[in-house]
Amino acid sequence: MPGPLTLPAELRLRRKSDFDAAYARGRRLGDGFFAVTVCTNQIGQPRLGMAVAVRVAGNSVGRNRIRRIVRESFRVHQHELPPVDLVVGARPKAAQASGAELHASLTALWKKIAATCAPSPQP
Repeated sequence: MPGPLTLPAELRLRRKSDFDAAYARGRRLGDGFFAVTVCTNQIGQPRLGMAVAVRVAGNSVGRNRIRRIVRESFRVHQHELPPVDLVVGARPKAAQASGAELHASLTALWKKIAATCAPSPQP
């Protein structure tokens, strides 16, 4: 059984320097709804940062809706992810998408990240 499904401060990217490092060294993945920048970290657990722009999602209601969906999906899937820093940015199609479509998109992205960024086994 995985640990608790919470999102404490140590699992979030909070400083500009963390975002800048992820953007500078990270690998970019995405689909029609989200763009994700992935960068390995030395913390030993995944951390989440979000960049949902006004011009992408419109007013605060739309932006916060997308953020809530991303946070919820990350909380559920955090124990399946390798130790990486993730910066999730929304694309314009996300503003009109249903919650189910966004959840499905994020689940596919988490699986892609787990498959492509998994640490290699140590001999």
